[in-house]
Amino acid sequence: MVLKVYADRLSQPSRSVLLFCKIIGIDFEEIQVEVLKNQRFSPEYKAINPMSQVPAIVHGHFKLFESHAILIYLSCSFPGVANHWYPSDVSKRAKIHSVLDWHHSNLHRGSVGLILNTIMAPKGFPSSPQAAKEAEKILMKSLYKLETFWLKDGSFLVGSSHHRLQISV
Repeated sequence: MVLKVYADRLSQPSRSVLLFCKIIGIDFEEIQVEVLKNQRFSPEYKAINPMSQVPAIVHGHFKLFESHAILIYLSCSFPGVANHWYPSDVSKRAKIHSVLDWHHSNLHRGSVGLILNTIMAPKGFPSSPQAAKEAEKILMKSLYKLETFWLKDGSFLVGSSHHRLQISV
């Protein structure tokens, strides 16, 4: 059964899932869900992801959304995925989850807010200069923490080797 990945390449979480599949060599079918055309609100897509966000996957009868959950599922479900992508050690997994949770509420929040209120505004998205300033503050603070805390011991976010979360961050 071929994995179906519903994604929009404008979406960083979508690109993370697509990149992971390509790096690992997972056979998949990419199905475009164009956010700017509101395709994520179609009844067909809402049957896959009721939250109307990208990415989402369908693997056989199994449906899943949220990029981090998808990456964990792919890491554990496909044979031959190296352990460094999602280690079996529970304490290492907990550290990975810590970074992923931090990423969504900080780095991702700041970057998306800034992009939506500056670059995407001419494409029809509502724009708020105040929201752009706030998002930029969040992004700058997040980048500082990324460098001074998460990367203080080297080039990798957790431990001494890469793992799948680095694709997400």
